[in-house]
Amino acid sequence: MSKVVLVTGGSSGIGKSIGEFLHQKGFIVYGTSRNPERILNSVFPLLFLDVRNADSIGQAVAKIIATSGKLDVVINNAGVGITGPLEEIPMEEIKNNFETNFFGPIEVIKAVLPQMRVQKSGLIINITSIAGYMGLPYRSVYSASKGALELITEALRMEVKSFGIHITNIAPGDFATNIAAGRYHAPLVKGSAYELSYGKTLKAMDEHVNSGSNPDEMAEAVYKIILDPSPKIHYKVGAFLQKFSIVLKRILPDKVYEKMLLNHYKL
Repeated sequence: MSKVVLVTGGSSGIGKSIGEFLHQKGFIVYGTSRNPERILNSVFPLLFLDVRNADSIGQAVAKIIATSGKLDVVINNAGVGITGPLEEIPMEEIKNNFETNFFGPIEVIKAVLPQMRVQKSGLIINITSIAGYMGLPYRSVYSASKGALELITEALRMEVKSFGIHITNIAPGDFATNIAAGRYHAPLVKGSAYELSYGKTLKAMDEHVNSGSNPDEMAEAVYKIILDPSPKIHYKVGAFLQKFSIVLKRILPDKVYEKMLLNHYKL
């Protein structure tokens, strides 16, 4: 029987690419969106789901199980970007980012684990970020939310291992998607102490996304993970230098690595 896959945030960007790729490979794919009625060209069904709303998560998962009888793979892809000087980011935006990028995936995991325990099998793939491996200037909240998801996955893997359930992270670098359009940008404040340096960094970040890799690379990586009977804990997908930056963080003294980042962002 074909595997049944749930992809949160499946209406655009990386989530859409993953869903379409797996659909083409014969998987039964369900995507989710906060506004599924607005998406008219999806090749797989889109269900209403807001990761900040536990009821919507429970209803979507229940509908999939009622329709397909099982749930084999869950891809926690829904997420949102955020940039700005930490001092100037409104607290409600910081909380919203963690609700979406961290607490939301946890709610999805809590909703699907009972079914996977009954099946004695299942795979959960959390889409994190290479930014989650390091504190990046003006991306502090994003790095923190994605880094937290990386760490909680490490712990959860051990908790559910005896049930036959696998959990893994896949951290993308910069990909050419519309994430920058949906990202919360703390406004550039005229006369702010951060005006010049934040402005330069914001421009560089947007250029990195616009020149990023094809999201189909992420779809192929997810497909390979699904086929692997014993997936690794962490995967990284992106440009060589982005992945190598994680290696450098492990081996370089902290202040040397910090200086490297300062030079990269011309700060």
